[in-house]
Amino acid sequence: MRWILVVLCVVGIAAASFALREHYREDSSPCSINERWDCGIVNHSPYAVFLGIPVAVIGIVGYFLLGALAFKRAYRLMLLTALPGLTFSLYLAHIEKDLLGVWCIYCVISLGVISLLTLLALGRVVATSMGRPKQAIQS
Repeated sequence: MRWILVVLCVVGIAAASFALREHYREDSSPCSINERWDCGIVNHSPYAVFLGIPVAVIGIVGYFLLGALAFKRAYRLMLLTALPGLTFSLYLAHIEKDLLGVWCIYCVISLGVISLLTLLALGRVVATSMGRPKQAIQS
């Protein structure tokens, strides 16, 4: 399980890195697919910065932290870290859908990754906690 989570974090780092590249890109975006899919519009919007920090940088740091926690098998702490990340990513998806009306493929990939990380960490925590009472009885 640990390696699956670490690989997902690497995918998240890659997606956030591509989004950061779009944030600083000054020429036309290569992922400008049509009027509904344009990473340039999303990553140049005022919502692409939070407290003066590009949202993509927050994502990169968050995925590094989650990857380190997965590597250390600190699944409970990972879940506690992933939940705010998922909440923030869902908020950003709301902005893309309802305010900007444009989606960024990198942001959608990141939403999928943080969703999977959260679900897998939750599953691991639940499975571990369900197994502990049996171990306590046997001891």
